[in-house]
Amino acid sequence: MSPTTQKTEILAGVSSFLATMYIIVVNPAILSQTGMPFAAVLTATVLLSFFCSLMMGLYAKNPIVVAPGMGMNAFFTFTAVKGMGISYQVALGAVFWAGVLFMILSVFNVRTHIVKAIPKPLRFAISAGIGLFISLIGFENAKFIVSNPATLIGIANLKDPIVLTFLFGLFLTSILIIRKVQGGIIIGIVLTTLLAIPIGRYWGDASAVNFGQKALVNFQGIFAKPDFSLIGQLDLVGSLKFSLLPVIFAFVFTDLFDSLSTFVGLAEAAYLYDESGEPRNVNQSLLTDAVATLLAGILGTSPGTAYIESAVGIEQGGRRELTAITAGVLFLPFMFLSPLLSIIPAIATAPALVIVGVFMVKPITKINWSKLDDAIPAFLAMILIPFSYSITQGIIWGFLSWTILKVGTGKYKEVSTTLWIIDLFAVGALFWGH
Repeated sequence: MSPTTQKTEILAGVSSFLATMYIIVVNPAILSQTGMPFAAVLTATVLLSFFCSLMMGLYAKNPIVVAPGMGMNAFFTFTAVKGMGISYQVALGAVFWAGVLFMILSVFNVRTHIVKAIPKPLRFAISAGIGLFISLIGFENAKFIVSNPATLIGIANLKDPIVLTFLFGLFLTSILIIRKVQGGIIIGIVLTTLLAIPIGRYWGDASAVNFGQKALVNFQGIFAKPDFSLIGQLDLVGSLKFSLLPVIFAFVFTDLFDSLSTFVGLAEAAYLYDESGEPRNVNQSLLTDAVATLLAGILGTSPGTAYIESAVGIEQGGRRELTAITAGVLFLPFMFLSPLLSIIPAIATAPALVIVGVFMVKPITKINWSKLDDAIPAFLAMILIPFSYSITQGIIWGFLSWTILKVGTGKYKEVSTTLWIIDLFAVGALFWGH
């Protein structure tokens, strides 16, 4: 590993922060749809990102930012709370117990057996499916994809100013990212927000975009005291019902795959390996990830995870703990900006959701689509996540179809004992969830 200077590490931390700071706006925008106060989610998001990025630097000695994960916030909102009809307090309890389970798996190294049991094509497909799901949410929030009685869904009227504003934001943000402009996503959010002002003022549609005249009249200023009202609101007892076990396991599996793939990918990009050739301090990094999930339930947000966008800082020369520490500290000031950030409309964060979907769908290129006994389960896992509006359903049918097709084609040796156990939980989840 090449030596770096303190200045290089600090600048790398700033770069990583600019690449990940969109979560400060996007996470509250998604979770507030459950009834959670926007300002309180923002506070929880900042605190989690601050504490766990510091832990990643000081304990795991890695230049990786930790923050609430995209995909898991969508699962929290649209599958757990809205889909299953549970309260956000119960969902936060499920996040906490997922963190406890993740910590146990990390401490006793059980995660190694689980990771080996999950076929790689399914891991890649689940990541891609979550990306498609997030993009669908973005298109829906922007009123670009709407319901259609004849075709179930369809494209909105392109003359609609909301749709036009979204498209402007999408293409602008895409251009900024392609041109490698630091903070391109957050710049796109800001410019799209400014462009949304005329919609509320002149088209009378402030309710649709949460902006315009209505937001300006109710504007409470730029700064405010942090809202700590969500801290400790988790329902630990109510979240231990049998019907919620699929939710807990889905948090664990998704977080586990996401964090492992992130650590491996970043280690490869920056040559962050130890003497044995394994990703550097992977055990400490995974334990940090587990703490981020457990702490998320206590603070009042969806699970935290390592961010692949940390690669931006690594590309700037970040190799050590100071990169993560710098990025974590930079989150703190935004805890006092909830009045300003709360007026950002859904169409301003929608382009970010679509772009994040692009990032997450890349692993499908690693799937051997000509090998149908791999491709069909992978396809089902990937496509059922957005089609069923449920990450859990995609994961369950991916596991079950893999086992059925492998056994049915005489390749039962490709189904490990651990995967059979996971399948039993998956079958139980189908009944518990209904």
